[in-house]
Amino acid sequence: MITLVNPDGLPQIDVYHQVAVATGTRTVHVAGQVAWDAAPDLAAQVEQAYLNVHTALRGVGASFADLVRVTVYVVDWTPDKMPQLLEGIAAAGRKAGHVPAPPATLIGVAALDVPEHLVEVEATAVLD
Repeated sequence: MITLVNPDGLPQIDVYHQVAVATGTRTVHVAGQVAWDAAPDLAAQVEQAYLNVHTALRGVGASFADLVRVTVYVVDWTPDKMPQLLEGIAAAGRKAGHVPAPPATLIGVAALDVPEHLVEVEATAVLD
């Protein structure tokens, strides 16, 4: 079971929670996911990367509801890219049936594995 919490005294962020309390017994680590076939558009690549995480989770009997942590790496990050990032996450959530909101870290990077990739998403979930 996963309980997402925003404790008093910490910022209340709309798109993620500050803390995840997991009481399961199996930890699932999903390798960084990218959008191999997506257009060179940040929102589309974010959506596909999150959907790839969803597919990986489903493959082991999990879902976005089981996430306890997400790390997002964005090439050449600037704050003006936030609307595209949020658009991609919301689109993936609509398709998956649950918008993920676990504790998250956003890291700006110079480059990823290939020049076409703009974003990579890795995740941790807990089951049982």
